[in-house]
Amino acid sequence: MSSQGPHSDKNCKGTFREKLLIICSNLGVEDVEHLKFLCIGLVPNKNLEKSSSASDVFEHLLAEDLLSENDPFFLAELLYIIGQKKLLQYLNYTKEKVEHLLPTQRRVSLFRNLLYELSADIDKEKLKDMIFLLGDSLPKTEMTSLGLLAFLEKQDKIDENNLKYLEDLCKTVVPKLLRNIEKYKREKATQIVVSPADKEAESLYQGEEELFSQTEVKRFLEALPGESWQNKHARSGGNRATNGAPSLVSTGMQGASADPPNFETSTKGAAVYRMNRKHRGHCVIVNNHSFTSLRDRRGTCKDAEILKCVFTWLGFTVCKYDNVTKGRMEEVLQEQKCNPDHVNGDCFVFCILTHGKFGAVYSSDEALIPIREIMSHFTARQCPGLADKPKLFFIQACQGDEIQPSVSIEADALNPEQQPTSLQGILQDSIPVEADFLLGLATVPGYVSFRDVQEGSWYIQSLCNHLKTLVPSHEDILSILTAVNNDVVEISGKDNGNQGQEENSVGC
Repeated sequence: MSSQGPHSDKNCKGTFREKLLIICSNLGVEDVEHLKFLCIGLVPNKNLEKSSSASDVFEHLLAEDLLSENDPFFLAELLYIIGQKKLLQYLNYTKEKVEHLLPTQRRVSLFRNLLYELSADIDKEKLKDMIFLLGDSLPKTEMTSLGLLAFLEKQDKIDENNLKYLEDLCKTVVPKLLRNIEKYKREKATQIVVSPADKEAESLYQGEEELFSQTEVKRFLEALPGESWQNKHARSGGNRATNGAPSLVSTGMQGASADPPNFETSTKGAAVYRMNRKHRGHCVIVNNHSFTSLRDRRGTCKDAEILKCVFTWLGFTVCKYDNVTKGRMEEVLQEQKCNPDHVNGDCFVFCILTHGKFGAVYSSDEALIPIREIMSHFTARQCPGLADKPKLFFIQACQGDEIQPSVSIEADALNPEQQPTSLQGILQDSIPVEADFLLGLATVPGYVSFRDVQEGSWYIQSLCNHLKTLVPSHEDILSILTAVNNDVVEISGKDNGNQGQEENSVGC
């Protein structure tokens, strides 16, 4: 810790970078090492290794979109964890406010928090004992307790799902730390995590959650229009299809209720997506508010904000892009397609908030981009790092000009015989001919989707609310999307009888 104390409250005023500089001046060498450790997995290791000061770390956080003037929470979280709570004032946070937001906005994983807590309880004598026990397996350099744990992780001796090596070490040297590890295991079990695929049967009894199983996907696909799933999805091994119809299409329809088929209550024995890699994955949000001639999409920032909050809470690294032109969209797609982090991620989410028309979306400079073209960047051939991993796309955009009337009907799932031929073609043309894709649309082709100019779109707000409430209850993704569909139907029905609808709700 630097000998210079925190500046007075009057100095909390100033530019954002000036505030960051003040924070830097109050952090010492040890604090910087702690920050670097907590950022592992969020900032590329090569960048962290080159960082020698807090300002270096902050620059990387800014570059990775983990820190901004509008959203400095991640830095507030870091300062809170390393015990620099007095410095929170320069980010307009208090200790109590950070504690209130941590359950939904934390970025530092439980695993990294655990290692940091353990390092604080390993004193110099205990550290010497640990180093002696490990002997020649350690480099002959001076090492801190934090450095020791980081080394064990780097050598794959420990990870978030395998702490046996660390438990044995603690049992011999610092038995009291086993309590911390047990606490971590309990907390991790309540999070949205999935066990390795080879333990899926066991996980069903431990309360761990799979995103969705291949058996469920198969059952759902059988209800989709077009050729039979069995005929089009001949498998050559793994989860990947060599030939295929759309892998999974979910449409949040206005004025109609469509439930997925009833799944078996137990998916024991079903193949599941592996969800035990180093991080959950990346979530991209394209948020178009302003256009060349189309009207502004008032309320869309509410959607972008809640999407970022929810997917951050779910453990994703979120990147948000505002008012994206066609050229910039291509850059974003190329950046994400070539992102090396996909190899260590569990899955991928891409959200688009914009105007749209018939299987396509508008860029901010009003170029019409086919949804299929966007999704095709992430096939196994184009993006090997996402092969055999779920790729979820959520589109809040109109798909035409018609307004669907609200009709009370019985839920009878997606019946291929009742789907219009034109709808079949548009849906099948919307996503790549490959497995592991899910496309969630705010409306069906040919129709508008509605957005409240103050509160955001019906579809996105409902999607996020149901993710927050149903994921902790271990609901599968199809049940969540069905609940979203029912929400939109209900809101649509209410607004059809509301004379003030046009004042608050607009298309797209």
